Amino acid sequence: AFISGFSSASSRKLIITVAASAPTLYYYCYYHSGMGGAVNTNSTLGSSNFDGSIQSTVKANTTAGFSIVTYTRNGGLITVGHGLGAAPNIYIRKRRDSSDSWIAYNTIIDGSMDILILNSMDAKSNSGFTAPTSTTFYDDDSGDMVVYAFSEVAGYSKFGMYKGTGSTNGAFVYTGFRPALVITKQTNAAGSWFLFDNKRNGSNETEPYVMSNVSNTEASDLGWDLLSNGFKNRNSYVATNSLGADYLYLAFAESPF
Repeated sequence: AFISGFSSASSRKLIITVAASAPTLYYYCYYHSGMGGAVNTNSTLGSSNFDGSIQSTVKANTTAGFSIVTYTRNGGLITVGHGLGAAPNIYIRKRRDSSDSWIAYNTIIDGSMDILILNSMDAKSNSGFTAPTSTTFYDDDSGDMVVYAFSEVAGYSKFGMYKGTGSTNGAFVYTGFRPALVITKQTNAAGSWFLFDNKRNGSNETEPYVMSNVSNTEASDLGWDLLSNGFKNRNSYVATNSLGADYLYLAFAESPF
């Protein structure tokens, strides 16, 4: 039925939405023998996901606990499928078709759903959302969205909180692996996002670092130790180690177990 009148049409397309759980699909040309192939969305732009109240497109690596999700919505509270198979500890959302902040929804700080802004120094605020499940997360904004979702994987990633000591003998944070990248953010007061890694210096104290919420060049006035099983703060800077302050961290392994 579809090919009827095709040759006289100025343009025509057929869109088939394929579920992530669908078997392998094939296409072929009605008129040309041998012209066809396999349809495999998993290896291209992601799979259609129908776990939420709207359809999303998901590219997920469940072994690494990371997925990229895109979807379009028009307001009202919805659920969105993320494909991780585990509840994400943090998911970072950005609107693609309009100016908008990078919003980091997370359950790391106190178990409830909180908001931090990746391009802002603001302290945490409550989101009002229910925590995500092993299949979906919540959203209530409008537009074309992209989300980066992370779930903790033992031996590969570790997300949590630490208390500041206010001294150069900072708290040791156990991760169970040698971190290659650590991201920190003070949550109970304004403070920058700090990213430090083992690639630019390669030895302790690890420097330099960059910040996601400012356009500054990299700096080297803060010291950290990246250890075989965690990291340790070696500075007394307020935004990373103020006495009694609360800090969120995201750590990723150098050599995942």
